[in-house]
Amino acid sequence: MLQIIRTNAKHPDFTLLVKQLDSLLAIRDGKDHDFYQQFNGLEDIQYVLIAYLDQIPVACGAIKPYDEERVEIKRMFTSLKFRKQGIAKDVLLALEEWTVELSFQKCILETGTKLPEAVALYYKCGYQSISNYGQYEGIETSVCFEKNLISILK
Repeated sequence: MLQIIRTNAKHPDFTLLVKQLDSLLAIRDGKDHDFYQQFNGLEDIQYVLIAYLDQIPVACGAIKPYDEERVEIKRMFTSLKFRKQGIAKDVLLALEEWTVELSFQKCILETGTKLPEAVALYYKCGYQSISNYGQYEGIETSVCFEKNLISILK
């Protein structure tokens, strides 16, 4: 049975999963990895979810306030051998619920064109493609998304 806990970026299981994520991204991003890596620090992340199957940490995700109405989804990852089980969707939905509890209205995020499974997940979960924001403006290998959570608020 899947269990999702709320914690922060200092949790050792989050650190473990992020190391797996960074190893995967180093391969997928290739020469662009250093550019993206500079935006993936953990020190400012207070809101982290970790998903467990049979007490094994298998997935994670985080939210970080971006402005007064939006949070940015960060560090979404499911271990490779646990993919295609709906875990990432469960983590994403739990992040959205937490976003609403924190009184934010929207989620934004950036992912890469070299992560087609992530792009597909966000479309499947109702995210809309938006213009690249912030540090991702003009970066052709970035895809940015947004989801308005107003309907969840009502």
